[in-house]
Amino acid sequence: MLQNKKAAIFDLDGTLVDSMWMWEEIDIEFLSSRGLALPESLQQEIEGMSFTETAFYFKEFFNLEESVEELKRIWNQMAYDKYVSQVPLKSGAKEFLNYLKEKNFKLGIATSNSKELVMAVIDAHNLRSMFGCIMTSCEVNKGKPAPDIYIEVAKKLEVLPEECIVFEDIPMGILAGKNANMDVCAVFDEFSKDQEDKKYRLANYYIKSYHDIQNKTYEVLKNEK
Repeated sequence: MLQNKKAAIFDLDGTLVDSMWMWEEIDIEFLSSRGLALPESLQQEIEGMSFTETAFYFKEFFNLEESVEELKRIWNQMAYDKYVSQVPLKSGAKEFLNYLKEKNFKLGIATSNSKELVMAVIDAHNLRSMFGCIMTSCEVNKGKPAPDIYIEVAKKLEVLPEECIVFEDIPMGILAGKNANMDVCAVFDEFSKDQEDKKYRLANYYIKSYHDIQNKTYEVLKNEK
């Protein structure tokens, strides 16, 4: 998996940290306070969207009075304490990051979340110094599955796309990495387990935890870039 690679780029939620459970709770709380129910298809509809794109979607779909910026501020406030104190790293993630740094890999984060929340959680786990680039989809033209964020992170890390391995937990993110001409390792996450078939069809590799990589128990999939 790591042969001929110089950089590893990680999605955040569901990939590097175990946080997807929290967003469903926040969506339910946010909508119920406005007398609205959580549509069953919501997560599928917003999958891969940037924080800003998601706010636009919510405003239009639910006909909300708040501005896009106000919605983002509300969600940041609702999630911040949870990211600081309740969101753990995925199993084996810190050990794997340390291993990559020992091997002189360049590390980046490419997330659809807000900059405030990504910095909150990586600071809570003392990881900020690990990463040469931390970028959100709000900083590029299009969210995932467009390749924009992965291409930009690779540029910031000063590596070629084909020199990168991407770690992602959802199909739209996997597609973003593939569309950037990068190999992608799918990461198991309880929240997206109903999408396992799609992940297997799209990714180059599959892990249940980051321990699989150092133990050489990861799955090699026969999907092309």
